[in-house]
Amino acid sequence: MDSSTTCRDLIEHLRTFPQRLAALVEGLTAEQLTTHYLPHEWTVAQNIHHLIDSHMHSIVRMKLMLTEERPTFRVYDQDRWADLPDGTGAEIANSLALLAHLHQRWADLLTNLPDEAWPRVGVHPESGETTLAAMLRTYVQHGDGHIGQITRTLAAGNIFVHER
Repeated sequence: MDSSTTCRDLIEHLRTFPQRLAALVEGLTAEQLTTHYLPHEWTVAQNIHHLIDSHMHSIVRMKLMLTEERPTFRVYDQDRWADLPDGTGAEIANSLALLAHLHQRWADLLTNLPDEAWPRVGVHPESGETTLAAMLRTYVQHGDGHIGQITRTLAAGNIFVHER
C-alpha cells in the first residue's frame, strides 16, 4: 500500500460495506429479490449470496498470502455456485448477517498488519499474481460493483432505491 491513510480508508470502506448493502435492499419483497429484471444478470438475491461466497474466499486467500510464500489460489465457478439452492432463494437475512460478521473480522485482520505484509504475493490461476494491497482494493471495488449492479437491476424493475 502506498500510504497508511489509503489502507485505512479501504479497510474502513470494507468494514462498512455490509451496512450499505443492507440499506440498499431493506424492505424488498421476495419477488423483487428473485426476479431476473435484466437478461443474463443475477437477481438481487443471487448478488447478495454471491458476495458472501466470494468474500469468504477472499479472506481465506489473504490469510494464505500472510502465512505462505506465493500461494496459488483455488478457483471456483461463481455462476454455478449462484445457481445452487443457497444462492437462489429470497432469504437474504443469513447472508447479510454473515457478511456483516465476516467483514468485521476481515477488517480486524487487516487493521493491524505491519507495512511489510501489504506487498505479499498470491497467485490466481486465471488472473496471475496479486499483492495483498491490490487484493484489498479489488474486493472493495468488487463490493461496490455489486451495489451498482443491484441498483441497476432494481432500476430495470422500476424499483428506485431513493423512493423507498
